[in-house]
Amino acid sequence: MLTVGFALPPGFQIMGLAPVSAFELANIVAGETLYCIRLLSEHGGAVANSFGVPLETRPLQRQRLDTLIVAGLLSPAPTSTGLLKQIRKSAGVSRRIASVCTGAFLLGEAGLLDGRRVTTHWFYARELQKQFPDAHVEDDRIFIIDGNVWTSAGMSAGVDLALGMIEKDFGVDLSRGVARQLVVHHRRAGGQSQHSALLELDPKSDRIQSALAYARKNLRLPLTVETLAEAAHLSPRQFSRAFRSETGQSPAKAVEQLRVEAARVMIEQSRNTMDEVAVETGFADPERMRRAFLRAFGEPPQVIRRNARRSAV
Repeated sequence: MLTVGFALPPGFQIMGLAPVSAFELANIVAGETLYCIRLLSEHGGAVANSFGVPLETRPLQRQRLDTLIVAGLLSPAPTSTGLLKQIRKSAGVSRRIASVCTGAFLLGEAGLLDGRRVTTHWFYARELQKQFPDAHVEDDRIFIIDGNVWTSAGMSAGVDLALGMIEKDFGVDLSRGVARQLVVHHRRAGGQSQHSALLELDPKSDRIQSALAYARKNLRLPLTVETLAEAAHLSPRQFSRAFRSETGQSPAKAVEQLRVEAARVMIEQSRNTMDEVAVETGFADPERMRRAFLRAFGEPPQVIRRNARRSAV
């Protein structure tokens, strides 16, 4: 049985405990107690969360843990030296240590991020880099594993982090089973973007939303303006005008975003060749895909695959 402790600073954001559900369900799906969960704080006792509701905790310094996960605050704030000392000590004896969202700032204050690739919520990534210049902050990752230190993006990414841990500990089948119980897609790869092309486009009308949904399901097709206009039940001229008005982009640019997003997931999560990924996502050939990746990410697909595999080690 693996003991997973959650270090809770006063005022911690309640979604920082979302990973608890993944570990709880791992026990249920497996039919045995694989994980023991401990809620911890500097002194033990009641600790209020961001809602003002207190939770009972145990003193962190008295625990022997396999994994310590540090919860974050709604916005970064200095932490007591006592809690930082306990986090630092636990990191030295636990198999792994992790943070959810702005919990990365606590790891930084404890001196645990120097020289490591890390992430946090994109909104606070620049501040994290500014405060801890010896860390290598990547602001567009769901979670990152560097040695025994795991860091995740915004609060919901803590679930992806927990699913990644379950997969590492007990295999992909259990992780998928837990994901199904949580009614989420199987965990997003750590290197996957924090941003979604559809969210960025944010169309207002049902017709433009329908066209984008059609495009996302049919990336292998040519997806011309005429094809998308038909899906939206508009003339090509009406569609192009409405699309640009609602999204600020041309249909061609938006389709490229969707293809790049889908291709990146395949590159990070599968063993498909670059030729296969290019065909499946509608780029037709690897060179066109490479140019699109350079425009979108500033890196070619091969570098992104290499980084994803390095993070998974």
